Amino acid sequence: MDAAPALLDLAVPVNPGTTDPDLELVEKFRAGDRGAFDLLVRRHQKGVWRMVRRYVKTDADSADVTQQAFVRAFRALASFRGSASVRSWLYRIAINCALSWLRDHKREQPSEIAEDALVETASAHGRIEEGQDGERLRAAILQLPPKQKMVLELRVFEDLSFKEVAELADCSENTAKVNFHYAVKKLRDILGGEHV
Repeated sequence: MDAAPALLDLAVPVNPGTTDPDLELVEKFRAGDRGAFDLLVRRHQKGVWRMVRRYVKTDADSADVTQQAFVRAFRALASFRGSASVRSWLYRIAINCALSWLRDHKREQPSEIAEDALVETASAHGRIEEGQDGERLRAAILQLPPKQKMVLELRVFEDLSFKEVAELADCSENTAKVNFHYAVKKLRDILGGEHV
């Protein structure tokens, strides 16, 4: 991820005392403070970029789609209802932008979803031990049905709760758990019972 935009490494501290620390920034934005949106971008850009990168093949295209997602979020933030966390809302916008990009660039894009980013992200999060075969894991994840793949990626790579995963996958929390269970089971079957 060396080619990721420089802003991706910026971190903004989160106040652990609030349920959704981003709601305060949303309110400031609604009150006319455009800098509040900049803080939202800085807080979530890295995670949004990582998620988009799993769908989009190149770093440059991932940066473009990430920017498009934040532009859409900027336009819609005033009407944010708060039924989901701001993070989940941003991720849903990013997923929609990535899927639209894939649809629009189908001829240019190989049918595989950016599999290299899966192992890079997992390795960055310490999810893959050095001795494991990353190629086999990438291939196994790509064999999952789309819903199971999405739920697994959001839960494992983005470390989202099942409630947040359900919001993003547009399903119930129980369905998200079932999809995750079947995804892990299928990965174990594909990888021959190795640790997943």
